[in-house]
Amino acid sequence: MKIFNFDGNREQLLSVLWIFLTVNYIYCDVFTMHLAPYLKAFLSGDVGGMKITEEFLLMFAFIMQVPLIMIVLSRYLTFKLNKYLNIITGIFTTSVQAFTLTMGGSTLHYKFFSTIEIFTGLFIIYLAFTWKKVVAETT
Repeated sequence: MKIFNFDGNREQLLSVLWIFLTVNYIYCDVFTMHLAPYLKAFLSGDVGGMKITEEFLLMFAFIMQVPLIMIVLSRYLTFKLNKYLNIITGIFTTSVQAFTLTMGGSTLHYKFFSTIEIFTGLFIIYLAFTWKKVVAETT
């Protein structure tokens, strides 16, 4: 019995995985805003000792651009560049997410989303690392 209908198009699969990863990042942040202590902390500009400044937010805007740009780049880059950029950005985003889990104060929903995000990042790395270029046969 076939469960998945995968046609072998890694570009498409990687792009969809980057979408899935980005949506998980967003929903985790949205869920966090539903907890009164975190919402109050964000509104005060001090979350767990981190000052939420324009520069801080700009840094995270740059970090969030990585998975967002990979949605597009995974579809259209040449094979070699696509493979290695997915490995590098997968390692980067997965490392950042794993690091945030060590910061403490994680809520249950944050741990849940982070686990999904880390495994998705590892899957992206695996898919890119094992990706072999298909050479078209000529007759």
